[in-house]
Amino acid sequence: MTKSELQLLKYPIGKFEQPEKITPEILRGYINDIEALPARLKSAIKKLTPEMLDTDYRPGGWTVRQLVHHFGHSHLNALNRLKLALTETDPVIRPYNEKKWVTLPDAIHADIAPSIKLTEAIHASWVILLKQMKPRDFARCYIHPDGNIRYRLDAAKGLYAWHCNHHLAHITSLKKRMGWK
Repeated sequence: MTKSELQLLKYPIGKFEQPEKITPEILRGYINDIEALPARLKSAIKKLTPEMLDTDYRPGGWTVRQLVHHFGHSHLNALNRLKLALTETDPVIRPYNEKKWVTLPDAIHADIAPSIKLTEAIHASWVILLKQMKPRDFARCYIHPDGNIRYRLDAAKGLYAWHCNHHLAHITSLKKRMGWK
C-alpha cells in the first residue's frame, strides 16, 4: 500500500479545515452533523458481526469496536469542554490520552451497546445546549494546555462535526472496501 493510499485511509474526508469566517449557516451545519451522528453510527454498524467490529479500519488503525467506544469517550470530553466554556471564563480544559483510552479493556473487548447509548445521551444533551446558544456564547473560549491553544466554541463545534464525519467515514469506507452490507 502506498503512502498516499494509507493517508486516504487515515483521513477519508480529508483533514479538518476551519473556515476563515464561521457563518450562522456553517454553524447550523456543524450542529446538524453533531445531531445526526448517533443515528448515522447505528445505521453504519447495524449488521456488523463481532469479527467485523474487531477489524482495523486501516493497517495500524483502531478497530470498528474501538471507534464506536471512542465516540462516547471523546464526545463526553467535548460536552464537558463546552459546559466549562459556558460557565467559566477561558477555562483550561483537562486533556486525555485518546490513544491510551482505546487500549483499555472497555474499548477493546466490551459490547458496543453501552457506548452507543452513551453517545446518544451525550449528543442529546449537547444538541439541546447548542441549539439554545446565542452568537455571543459561540464566541466563548476554552484553552487546551497542549500548546496553550485557545478554542472558540464555534470553531470547536466545527472540529467535532468533522470528528463525527471523520470516524464515521472510517467505518463506512471499511465496509465498502470489504464488501460488507
